[in-house]
Amino acid sequence: MPTPGRRIALLIDADNVSHGKIAAMLAELSKYGTANIRRAYGDWTSSSLKGWTSRLHEHAIRPIQQFSYSRGKNATDIALVIDAMELLYTQKLDAFCIASSDADFTPLVMQLRANGHDVYGFGERKTPDPFVNACTTFLYLDRLGEEVEVDALDRGADDYVTKPFG
Repeated sequence: MPTPGRRIALLIDADNVSHGKIAAMLAELSKYGTANIRRAYGDWTSSSLKGWTSRLHEHAIRPIQQFSYSRGKNATDIALVIDAMELLYTQKLDAFCIASSDADFTPLVMQLRANGHDVYGFGERKTPDPFVNACTTFLYLDRLGEEVEVDALDRGADDYVTKPFG
C-alpha cells in the first residue's frame, strides 16, 4: 500500500498529454506520495504546446526543452528516458510516474520496475496494452478522479488498472 511520504518523479511527455489534466494528475499522484521532481518534456517553441505555459508555473513543473532535430523522430521521448535513468541512479526515489500514451516507454517502465521502483502511468484510452500492463498502476486521463480498481484481465471499459509485477 502506498504511503504519503514516498518520493516520486513525475515525468510528462507533453507531446502526448493535455495540459488540462495536470491538476487532476497531481491530485491522484498525491495518494501515492509526493511528486518531488516534476518535469515536462517537449519543444516549447512549438505552438502546439502553448497551453502548457501557465500550467507549468502554476504547478511547479520544470519545462525541459527538447528541439526536434529531425521531423517525426522521438527526441522528446529520448530526453525523458535519459533523465529517468539519471534520476534512477542519482536520487533516492521511491517511484516514478510516466505520463504518456506512448508504448515506446514500456522498456523504461520495465527497467524502473526491475530496479525495485513502482511506476505509475497516466495516459489516454488509446495507450497500448504493453505500456499499461508494465506499470504498477495505470490511470486513464479521460476519467481521472472516477477510477475503479480492477484486475488487469478485466480492464476493458474500466478506468484504473492496478496489478502486481512479476
